[in-house]
Amino acid sequence: MDNAALQKSALRTIELEHHAVASLASRIDEQFFTACKLILDCTGRVIVMGVGKSGHIANKIAATLASTGTPAHFVHPAEASHGDIGMVTNRDVVIAISNSGATVEIETILPILKRKGVALIALTGNPASLLAREADASLDASVEKEACPLGLAPTTSTTAALVMGDALAMALLEARGFTAEDFAFSHPGGNLGRRLLLKVGDVMHKGDDIPRVAETTSVKESLLEMSAKKLGMTTVSSSAGKVIGVFTDGDLRRFLDSGQPLDDTRIDTVMTTTYKTIDKNALASEAARLMQDNEIYSLVVMNDDDSLAGIITMHDLLKANVV
Repeated sequence: MDNAALQKSALRTIELEHHAVASLASRIDEQFFTACKLILDCTGRVIVMGVGKSGHIANKIAATLASTGTPAHFVHPAEASHGDIGMVTNRDVVIAISNSGATVEIETILPILKRKGVALIALTGNPASLLAREADASLDASVEKEACPLGLAPTTSTTAALVMGDALAMALLEARGFTAEDFAFSHPGGNLGRRLLLKVGDVMHKGDDIPRVAETTSVKESLLEMSAKKLGMTTVSSSAGKVIGVFTDGDLRRFLDSGQPLDDTRIDTVMTTTYKTIDKNALASEAARLMQDNEIYSLVVMNDDDSLAGIITMHDLLKANVV
């Protein structure tokens, strides 16, 4: 095949799947609302089932539900017939995925599910099938044709089922008021968890690591404090212990340009009084955004009572993989 033929095949596939997905919009109806209510009222878990390619889609939908506030897991229908049906209780909701609506492994366990009193949601391409008729809610994911030119490999149908599953998961997410912080608790590993859960207080410099000088300190002595703490700045405190300013590397460059003496100049006469602060309980990702927006390297961290809690720098955030 030449490139033109390959392109034609790929574009045909995209167009068929695009049309199939667009057709789903008209099927967000009472059946969909019933499915949402069944899951929202569920006191157990959502069990997602499917065989073959539908099984792969079922696995993905279960994972999406579980990570967005709806406890869910995948059970293979064939294994269910050989003991795994014991994982399903009458407090659960089953989502059974079958394009034909006549998957033997699913039909085999339908009577058991009914006898257990399990709520059943069908996600099928055949609204007239036994599975659809037996379900408490039937989601129509039918398609006009598969993208496979042989009409055999599940392609368009699996895409439609996946999108319908995502639509269900997102509707449930919003109905539950699921937040970014809730999402982070399901994803504690990697950059996502760090960005969403790590607080400023977890990574800031505190205690003796905080550079600080009194307002009467000379610029020369302040430089010694800055050098010792290696944060490129120091806080300046009043006689009452309240932070009244900061002195940074940038302030030092401007001071040296002015030609004033290091020994005889008090730090409070050259410090910056309009510095940026952040609460120690704020997310570390918020500190990163504040630094980036203001093009600064560090922030003064405050306690709830407006006392000094610490210093956080962009380097700290880089080390913590927040940015």
